Amino acid sequence: MRPKGSAKELQVRRQIAGKLLQAGKGVREVARLVGASPSSVSRWKQALEAGGAEALKSKPHPGRPPGLNAAQKKELEQVLLAGPQAAGYSTDLWTLPRIAQVIERLFGVKYHPSHVWYLLRKMGWSCQKPERRARERDEEAIKRWRKEEWRQIKKARRHGWSIVMLDESGFMLQPVVRCTWAPRGQTPI
Repeated sequence: MRPKGSAKELQVRRQIAGKLLQAGKGVREVARLVGASPSSVSRWKQALEAGGAEALKSKPHPGRPPGLNAAQKKELEQVLLAGPQAAGYSTDLWTLPRIAQVIERLFGVKYHPSHVWYLLRKMGWSCQKPERRARERDEEAIKRWRKEEWRQIKKARRHGWSIVMLDESGFMLQPVVRCTWAPRGQTPI
């Protein structure tokens, strides 16, 4: 199991252990001081004897380099925050294939839609169901109505009047139970 810490932090730990070993400390004592296993310190000691202090430096991680750099991820986040309709889509839902298309269009980097999920998770985004309320909702008008109008309506009961509520209803042709991607903790509407 890989120890916790960045490559730079782990390199510093190995270099401290190397200096302690060069100062004449024993493997078990160095292991206790730097918080590593004696077998690791023994391996570092062999590397130090074979290649000097240079052998304790961290090595580059193998694997394919990331498709987007930090600046491109920031730009992608701004595009995603602006919404799918601002990016030219007909509905207000971010799907993985749509985000993959946006990445390819903006940066020329092709991502498979199923891999976009990993990218979004690293950016702090999650798949969420939008809240089921109107975007045009006016909280101040609702407070004012509850405070002024509803009080008057409630008084009608004292007079024996009947209260009837009418509301308009509409139907969406698109399913409402779909999920979209948004920053964690910020449920979309």
